Amino acid sequence: MFLPQEIVRKKRDAQALSNEDIVGFVRGIVDGSVTEGQVAAFAMAVYFNDMSVDERVAFTLAQRDSGQVLQWRSLGLPGPVLDKHSTGGVGDLTSLLLGPMVAACGGFVPMISGRGLGHTGGTLDKLASIPGYDVAPDIGTFQRIVRETGIAIIGQTAQLAPADRRIYAIRDITATVESVAMITASILSKKLAAGLGGLAMDIKVGSGAFMPSYEKSVELARSIVDVGNGAGLKTTAVLTDMDQPLAPCAGNALEIRCAIDYLTGRARPARLHEVTLALAAHMLVLGGLADNTTDACAKLNAALDSGAAAERFARMVSALGGPGDLVEAPERHLDHAPIVIPVAAPNAGFVERIDCRALGLAVVGLGGGRRRPEDTIDYQVGLTDLVELGERVDAGQPIAIIHARDLLAAQNAIGEIQTAYSFASTGPQVPPSVYCVID
Repeated sequence: MFLPQEIVRKKRDAQALSNEDIVGFVRGIVDGSVTEGQVAAFAMAVYFNDMSVDERVAFTLAQRDSGQVLQWRSLGLPGPVLDKHSTGGVGDLTSLLLGPMVAACGGFVPMISGRGLGHTGGTLDKLASIPGYDVAPDIGTFQRIVRETGIAIIGQTAQLAPADRRIYAIRDITATVESVAMITASILSKKLAAGLGGLAMDIKVGSGAFMPSYEKSVELARSIVDVGNGAGLKTTAVLTDMDQPLAPCAGNALEIRCAIDYLTGRARPARLHEVTLALAAHMLVLGGLADNTTDACAKLNAALDSGAAAERFARMVSALGGPGDLVEAPERHLDHAPIVIPVAAPNAGFVERIDCRALGLAVVGLGGGRRRPEDTIDYQVGLTDLVELGERVDAGQPIAIIHARDLLAAQNAIGEIQTAYSFASTGPQVPPSVYCVID
C-alpha cells in the first residue's frame, strides 16, 4: 500500500528513494491523495538531505509525466527541436534574439517562458507589451506556428507538468525554493514536457543572479546537465555574468525595442551579442546543425546579417496576433512612458560596481514588474542608457535614463539607481560575459 508519509520519512532519514516511491508520490500530488502538508514536509526533507542524481532524474521524469508531453515527430519537422532556459536576470532579452536566430538556421524552437519573478524580468511580460500578441494560445495553435515559423514563445500551460506547479507553489511559501535538486526538476520537467531534443541552459552569476554565489551557480549547472542528459535530453550549461544588466536597458516594451534594433542591426550591444551567440551556438551544436561553436557562430551571424532572423521574429509576432509591421515600425505600436528623466552620476570616476538586483527592483518600483502575483504591469516604464562596469563618468553625467508613469515614481527611482552604482578612481577588472561551459 502506498503511504505518502513513508516517502517523507525515508527522505527525512536520508534514505534513497526508489523510482516507484517517487512516481507514486508525484502521482499523488496531482490526484490530491498527497496533502499540502506532506508536500511541504517532503520539500523540507529534500532541502536538508538532498537527492542523488538518479533520484533527481526520477523526480524530473515523474513531474514531466504528470501531464501532457508534446510530440513533434508526427509533424514531420525537417530539423531538431531546441530551446534555451535562463535562471533570470536584468536586461536579459536573449530569448527574443536567439529563438529567431536558431529558427533561421534550421532549428525549431517551442519556447515556453515565464513571467517576471522578483527583480528579474520575464520574457512573457516583454512579449505582452506587444499589442495583440497572444501569450496563451492553445497547444494545437502553438505547434502549428512552430512548424510554420520555426519559433513561438508563449506562456506556461496548465497541461504541461502540472505537478511542478503545485510543488513550486508550496516551496515558495515554505522557504525551500533554493533546493538545487528541486530547482533542477522544476526546470527540466517543463522542458522535457515540451518535447525538446536539446537544451542550452544559461546560469547567471553575480549581483543580479538567482543563485547566491559562483559555487552555487556551478552546482546548479552541473545538476541540470547531469539530470538533463540522464533523462534523455541533450543539455549544455553556460555560466554568464549578471553583475550588471545584460542589455543597456531594462523594462518590457523598452527591451522589445532593443530586440528589434539588435535583430535589424541598428544596434547590437557587445555583451548582449556575446552571450546570445554563445547560447545560440550551443543550441545549433546540440541539434546537429553545426559541427562546432565556431561554425555555429558563423551561421548565426549570417542569419542576422541577411535579415532572416528579424524576419522569423516578425512572422512569430504576426502569427500570434501582433502587428505585422512591428519590426518595420515599432514606434507605431510600442508606446512611450510620459516621464523621461536622466539620472546624474553623484560623483566622477570609473564604475566599479553595480548592484544589478537593485536596478531590477527599481524597474519593479516603477511598475515594470510585480510585487504580488496579481499585480498588473506598466509595460512602458523602465531604464535605458545604463552605463556599464568600467566606464568613466563625470559628476552629473547621466548613468541611466528613467522612463516613468509619474514624477514621484521617477524621483524615487533616481535615488535607488544612484545608490546601485559605485565609483572608483581607477578602472576595475570587468568580469567576463561568459565564464565557462559545462557539458
